[in-house]
Amino acid sequence: MGNSSLQIIAENVSVIASPKTWIEGGAIQQLQTTAKLPGMHRVVGMPDLHPGRGYPVGAAFFSVGRFYPALIGGDIGCGMRLLKTDLSIAKLSLDKLVKRLGNIDAPLIEQNDFWRERVRSYQLQESGFEPSLGTIGGGNHFAELQQITEVFDQQIFSAHGLDRKQVMLLVHSGSRGFGGQILRQHIEQYGHHGLAEDDAAATSYWQQHQQALHFALCNRSLIAERICANLATHAEPILDIHHNFLSEVSIDGARGFLHRKGATPADEGLIVIPGSRGDYSFVVQARLGNQGELASHSLFSLAHGAGRKWMRSECEPRLKQRYTVAQLSRTALDSRVVCHDKGLIFEEAPEAYKPIDSVIESLQDAGLIHVVAKLKPLISYKTSGGCCL
Repeated sequence: MGNSSLQIIAENVSVIASPKTWIEGGAIQQLQTTAKLPGMHRVVGMPDLHPGRGYPVGAAFFSVGRFYPALIGGDIGCGMRLLKTDLSIAKLSLDKLVKRLGNIDAPLIEQNDFWRERVRSYQLQESGFEPSLGTIGGGNHFAELQQITEVFDQQIFSAHGLDRKQVMLLVHSGSRGFGGQILRQHIEQYGHHGLAEDDAAATSYWQQHQQALHFALCNRSLIAERICANLATHAEPILDIHHNFLSEVSIDGARGFLHRKGATPADEGLIVIPGSRGDYSFVVQARLGNQGELASHSLFSLAHGAGRKWMRSECEPRLKQRYTVAQLSRTALDSRVVCHDKGLIFEEAPEAYKPIDSVIESLQDAGLIHVVAKLKPLISYKTSGGCCL
């Protein structure tokens, strides 16, 4: 592993990032604080590391004998779903496509009998959050139509059925309010002390966690179905991977719990790492030979995106003198942005995120990924005005 992309902060704290990758000091401090939790063996920050609400985002944490639901956060199961559509790049009109896409914020189960039946077909356990299924939500969640602009490994590209002539669809969302409710109930009862693995409460949380993962997976699938229905196209799933979740693993001979908060598994094969709405995304192949030192320092994890550079509260004051909302609805790549929420369009501006190239280069230098293809945003959908159900 290239030493330039591995920063050893302490005996059990490391960051995978090249020297030119900017990482806020507050994120490093949160990483170090987390490393001191009882039972915590190792923590690692990814190149997209940034401060979160008490705990860093873009990181993985390995503990033994005890796990910490607060490290996963409320959006359990948040992740990326990448699909290949039947839409031809050669026949696109982006402005017409935006109109056809329409509004996909309203509860899907309230649309008609067809969609109510589609939701029922997923056979989810009743949670009370059924109206959120098939909706993207706020924050950094999005759905994006993309064009493949470069192919770096034709063999892997073709093996997964990818085609430069077809429009790609990327959906980023999670368990919506369901995961948030699970976390709130846990914190109210147990605070931030975590749960011993043999505690009955640990078993209860684990069951709820698995339900939220399934909810998130179904939500992304329904969002994609909804978009394809509006665009009168079909889509074939290429991958669907969570980046906020807990798993039981063995690392360096120790059995324990791997928490990922904004960290993509490096043992899932093909994955997608998106940039901001004004930057490229990359399809990459995770390297499977990460044993020994590499496994220990990376915790079998990768970046999940570009990572925030600015706090949300900073964005509008920094940008409102430079851009109007209308100007932010187009990017430097000439892609369209659908976001009818003034605060959110500033908060999610490309300038608020790190350049995706620095993230990808750090992972490459560390020997963690092999880049397969590069994707350009065409239309980024955030909300038509009703994102927060």
